[in-house]
This record gives sequence, structure tokens and C-alpha cells, in this order.
Amino acid sequence: MTFLDDLRWRNLVHQTTDDEGLGGWLEEKSRTVYAGFDPTSNSLHVGNLVALMLLRRFQRAGHKPIALVGGATGMIGDPSGKSAERNLLSREVLEQNVAAIHTQVGKFLDFESGDNSAELVNNLDWIGKFSYIDFLRDIGKNFPVNVMLAKDSVKGRLGRDDAGISYTEFSYMLLQAYDFVHLNQAFGCELQIGGSDQWGNITAGTDLGRRMHSLQLRGMTAPLLLKSDGSKMGKSESGAVWLSAERTSPYQFYQYWLNVDDADAGNCLRVLTELPHDEIEALDAKREEAPEKRDSQRRLAESLTELVHGASGLTSAQRATEFLFGGEISDVSDAELGSIFADVPSCEVPRTDLAAGIGLLDLLVATPLAKSKGEARRTVQQGGAYVNNRRVEQVDAVLTEADLASETVMVLRSGRKKYALVRFV
Repeated sequence: MTFLDDLRWRNLVHQTTDDEGLGGWLEEKSRTVYAGFDPTSNSLHVGNLVALMLLRRFQRAGHKPIALVGGATGMIGDPSGKSAERNLLSREVLEQNVAAIHTQVGKFLDFESGDNSAELVNNLDWIGKFSYIDFLRDIGKNFPVNVMLAKDSVKGRLGRDDAGISYTEFSYMLLQAYDFVHLNQAFGCELQIGGSDQWGNITAGTDLGRRMHSLQLRGMTAPLLLKSDGSKMGKSESGAVWLSAERTSPYQFYQYWLNVDDADAGNCLRVLTELPHDEIEALDAKREEAPEKRDSQRRLAESLTELVHGASGLTSAQRATEFLFGGEISDVSDAELGSIFADVPSCEVPRTDLAAGIGLLDLLVATPLAKSKGEARRTVQQGGAYVNNRRVEQVDAVLTEADLASETVMVLRSGRKKYALVRFV
């Protein structure tokens, strides 16, 4: 199986500019390939994983990957797949976002692997040097307007009565197209990859290369990461699933993949992991035979969490998951507990009360777990009271700072699933 055959098996090829010749061309020698990332936030998200993993796969197959962060194009915003004009970000915010994304990309690519070492570039470095007149004269003259109007990203917006397209966003494809030409001149880049919504921008780049320098540039898109119902993968009840631990904790990230529907698990394993074919096919079979075991989801969650958050992040996420199944809670941080028990009711108690010792019954009553001391007493007597998932059977138990699960939090539980957090302030 060739490299391109593997990409097709993994459902990673949607369109190419050279269906018949691309596979052989990739086998001939090491090629330089690039994908762009939009710095509209200070973190990439699950939707960016397809492009990141594609670059990673190309590098592992012996090709040289370039990750482009759009410091210049981010000032405008790509109209592709958007139904309305984007809000423009300030230069300062964009600079912060670009720096953060640089760090994240480094988890996926190898920057010290000899001839095919990865490159990180920012298109502001070259586009920022153009004056408006120079760009129109040198680049804009090579773009037929009728071709630009025919692009889906433009046609879709022009056909709407409630939201057209500004000259700024209309010009976006010129900038991205020139990125491709510049990367060819600077690094010998011959292939651009991206999501299927980038087809118009990619082909604009191949066309510009031909018009400016008689280049034969190539493009390839992958299907967007969608659920079986057609909605975007990577959206949770609380919003996007980010690759930043500060915005989506390793536990939340792990849980997202652990809860993927059976109908989506097989595609995610193919598209987002580096698991071999035989393991993925074995997981497919297990999912058919015993879906309740959720082996596919567990393997998916393990693979992606370790890749994005490292071995320590995976261990933390797995340990946090054990807490929800009754594992004893200790030596965690306030932030971790806040993430794990984000939807659990909480109350605040003065830290001085804890220092002096506070009765378990009083704490239970302070939370929604017991309406009265009588109810709290019965909960303890019936064996249903837990502190940090450790059963407490003494009605007169007194809790101190030694019973904290984290710096300031204690986790109380009544019965099997009713939790409450007590924060000592």
C-alpha cells in the first residue's frame, strides 16, 4: 500500500488536483507540503486536528512539512465556510494567538529530523512587506475576477440577501494563493493540503503559480471532520474542544473522545490516530460485537490525549475518570477538581472553621446533599456518606485540613452519584 493509498483508506482524501499522478509523484522523492492555520484564537481546536495529523503523516512518510500560521491572513479572515463577515482582531491579539499556536504545532511535528525537518512560518513576514500598490501590480494582475467569482466561498456569500461579502474578504484568496507561491520560491513547496472548504483557495494558489512562474503546483483536501449526523466534530455543550489545556483540560478532552458515538468512532480512529490498519479493523469488529465495552472510544481517547497533552496529561485524565467511578480522590489541584466536577453544586465555608475541625453532618447540611441534620445522620448511618470517595461511617466524624482533596476543596458524596464540592476560603 502506498502512502496515498493509506490516506485514502483513512478517509483523508476528498479532492486532489492530480488524481491519477499524485500517488506516484509522492513516491518519487521527498516533497515539501504545507497547511495553513488561522490565528483567530489563542488555541487550535479539534477541527484543526485533521490538518495537523496530515502534516505529521507526510513527515513520517519522508516528506517535509510546513505549518503556516496566518499572521497576515488572520487580519482579514477567510470567508470559506462562513455565512457572515468575521470580526477583525487587533494586531496585538493576533500576535499573541500566533505565538500560542506555534507552541501547539510543535507537539505534532519534528523540527530536528534532518532534511525533512518541519518549518513554522508566519505569512505576515512576507505579505507585511508589500504596499497596496505593489501587491495589486505584482500579484493582483494575475487574478481573473471571473475566476474569483466562480469560487464557492464567494458565490455562496454573493447569493445571500442578508450578508454579502466585503472587498476585504473577497481579496482573501489572493493572499493565501500568494502564500503558496512564496513557499515554493523559499522552500520548494509543491503541495498544499487543507480541509475540503479550502479547495477554492488551494486551486487559486496552483493557478497563481502557473500564471506567475509557470509552476506545476498541486493541492489535496481532506473531508471536514463531521459527525454521522452532519454536524461538526469538536463541539461540546460548553463550546469548542480546544487543544490548549487551559481552555479544555486533559480530563475534558479525554472525556469528549470517550463519549463519541459508535457511528463516529471508526472514522475518528482512521482520521485522527496513527493506529495500524489491523488494530483499527479489530476495534471495528469489537464495536459490532460488544458496543457497550466502548473499546474504540477508549483507545481513541488514549491516543489523542497522549498526543495532545502528553503522557502526564493522559495519566491525569484517566485518574480523574476513575474518580467518577468511585476511586479515592487525593493529591489533585483545585483546577482539576473544578474541571472534573464542573456541573456539581458547591458551597463556600470559612477556612478557619476547617482549621478548628468541622463536623461531617454540618458539612452535608451546608450542601444540597442533606436538608437537615436528621437526613445527614441517616445518610451516614446507612453507609451512604463519602468524603473524597472514602466512606465515612462515624456520625460524629470531624473533618480537618488533612481531609482536603486539593488545596482548598473537599468532595462530598451521598449515595452512588450525588456529589457536592465544599470550598474553604
